[in-house]
Amino acid sequence: MLQTASLTLLALLGSAVLALSGTGSPLAVAHLAFAVGIVPLIFAAMSHFVPVLTRTGDPGRSIARLPAVAQAAGLVAVAAMQGWLPHGLLHVAAAVDLFLTAILLNWIAGRARASLGSPHPGWRWYGVALGCLMLALLAALLIPLWPQYWKALRIFHLHLNALGLVGLAALGTLPVLLPTALGKPDPEAGSWLRRRLWLVAGGALVIATGAAVIWPFAAPGAALLLVAALGLVGQWGRRFGFRVMLADGVAASLLAAVTGLLLTLAAGVAHGAGLLPAHPTLLAWGAGFLLPLVTGALSQLLPVWRWPGPAVPVRRLMRDKLAATGGWRALLFLAAALALLAGFDVVAGPLVAGGLLLFVGGLLQAVRVSRSTR
Repeated sequence: MLQTASLTLLALLGSAVLALSGTGSPLAVAHLAFAVGIVPLIFAAMSHFVPVLTRTGDPGRSIARLPAVAQAAGLVAVAAMQGWLPHGLLHVAAAVDLFLTAILLNWIAGRARASLGSPHPGWRWYGVALGCLMLALLAALLIPLWPQYWKALRIFHLHLNALGLVGLAALGTLPVLLPTALGKPDPEAGSWLRRRLWLVAGGALVIATGAAVIWPFAAPGAALLLVAALGLVGQWGRRFGFRVMLADGVAASLLAAVTGLLLTLAAGVAHGAGLLPAHPTLLAWGAGFLLPLVTGALSQLLPVWRWPGPAVPVRRLMRDKLAATGGWRALLFLAAALALLAGFDVVAGPLVAGGLLLFVGGLLQAVRVSRSTR
């Protein structure tokens, strides 16, 4: 998992630098972040959380290797998009990812059936998120077969990845991860997850289908996601208080991620109405939602992955170093998203770079402290 997280960070850093500098194929740069960074990280996170949610044992070696194989397939896809490898390998990589997703989905379903008692409802979010990824990959594989529909299939693929896979995986994890970061239980988390799954899943599917066909059909889907995300933020506010969440670097980053999701959902509706171009909206999704989500989640998970098992003091030290600048990172990433939507790319670049450098600096400090105190 540490190797997957390291390559994810490198992929996100490289993608951010290339995107802001205008270097490389935009399609390849986007998939460097997504196929090499995000998808393998989601696979790793699912393999970590599912045994907890189902109260079963650690994943076997075959499941533990899935993120690394997915990263290799992602690198092949990026190289094919950039023109460094034959273009046909792009579809081979997509087929490999589809096969890996089916394996992981089958493993999750098996763990749910083998659960000691009723499994936590969060596992269903992971299953539906992987179902969205499979649909998105099928759409990509259909493009060479139905070239006349390439634009609609590409848009469906993009939205189902961004809001189906990432959105469902994130919103299925955050109700558990944020209370864990604060060290305070949320008795309402399970109820929210049971009630909101099909609202969020339906919203993601409606957005992807509407965006591919005609944009007004996507607006109701955005409304469904907005209702779910706002309800989660309100639940956190009642349970923990915003001052407490903002005082903790991990919680502040995760709260910023949900705020960024709300912002970019509204921006997506504005884009569909012709009020905003597509490119800034996609970049704002990455800056305002994806980056605080990944850096916040890794601040909590990296120490656990580094020292699994019972809690040890060095794990807390590492977590504190990673979380120390979480509030500032959240502010910089959200400010960058707003700057991108306003058309101030020159301002957004340093803001994103600043947030990433803060995280990298915290990571370097965490590694040094952990080594000296182990």
